[in-house]
Amino acid sequence: MKKNWISLGLMSGTSGDGVDASLIKTNGLDEYEVLTDKYFEYDSIIYRNIHTLKEKIHKISHLEEFKDELNDLERKITIFHAEIIKELKIDDETIVGFHGQTIYHNIKENISRQLGNGKLLNQLTKKKIVYDFRSNDILNGGQGAPLAPVFHHLIALQHNIDLPVCFLNIGGISNITIVKKKNNLNDLISKDLGPGNCLIDTWIRNNSSKKFDEGGNLALTGTRNEIIFEQAQELYSNRESKEKRSYDTNDFDISFARGLSLEDGATTLTDFTACIIGQELNLSITNSKQNIKEVLVCGGGRKNKVLLKKIKENLLSNISLKLIDDYKISGDFIESQAFAYLAVRSSMNLPISFPGTTGCKNPSLGGKIIKY
Repeated sequence: MKKNWISLGLMSGTSGDGVDASLIKTNGLDEYEVLTDKYFEYDSIIYRNIHTLKEKIHKISHLEEFKDELNDLERKITIFHAEIIKELKIDDETIVGFHGQTIYHNIKENISRQLGNGKLLNQLTKKKIVYDFRSNDILNGGQGAPLAPVFHHLIALQHNIDLPVCFLNIGGISNITIVKKKNNLNDLISKDLGPGNCLIDTWIRNNSSKKFDEGGNLALTGTRNEIIFEQAQELYSNRESKEKRSYDTNDFDISFARGLSLEDGATTLTDFTACIIGQELNLSITNSKQNIKEVLVCGGGRKNKVLLKKIKENLLSNISLKLIDDYKISGDFIESQAFAYLAVRSSMNLPISFPGTTGCKNPSLGGKIIKY
């Protein structure tokens, strides 16, 4: 008989605005049940510090240069997660999958740095903590991300979604998972496509008092600057990082939109982002040689109706976009549920990444475990 585990997944994405928390019950293989989903918003100090530091850190030497600031922020983030765990009143047998806040991710330098001290979280909560999910994959030749594909496979399995199917996650970065067959994790295909919300969010954050373009309302009122749009496309097509499976938000910047009004910048960056996602999605699906007709969209970007409309305009005519919510699955908490599931797989000594998902040489174990 397969053992069921209770696991809490804590995920803070590239938007850096808060923590998604998901409590699930799973056997770590082919079943899961969502018990609780809840969002916890960072206070203004943590939010501001995350984005201030991300803008300062562009190479590995900066991690040492800003070490004191990083350590201080890491402690604040860890304490914030500890307070979440206490508020949710989980029992002592519950495993905690602690992703942390990505502050720097550069595969050329073989580093993916998340802020979050697993040992401190263990001491503060007296719970079993699984953290640092990426290091082992990188040591095994992988790029450390994306890590949700194995959970996307489980979603397709449990919800009887017709295969093959493509999952499109639009967070700060956009990424896909192609699930070809049931019960064959080695056949999974996954990669980051490019920017998701990151360019739009940065523009809004730098040019207004808002954190993001809610519903795409600002993009709806602006006008695309054709010259800047075409230049951005040309720059992107000539980029050095074409072979990357995973990106950092710092791989992209909004400097090409400088001088535009708030609304025109939002429109131009939304159109540019949608164009990249559409083109890369078409290419990935075509290269997979799978008869994929449906793309299931999850992540915060799915709430930007203008972005979704523009992505559709860039897609091949035989491919349809569908919100994952249409399957009665919350598109806001896929990643936090995934890290709850990955924590259980780590505890069972099962692989969490595969050659087709991160580029690792062999299926890789992941997640350091601290028991109390």
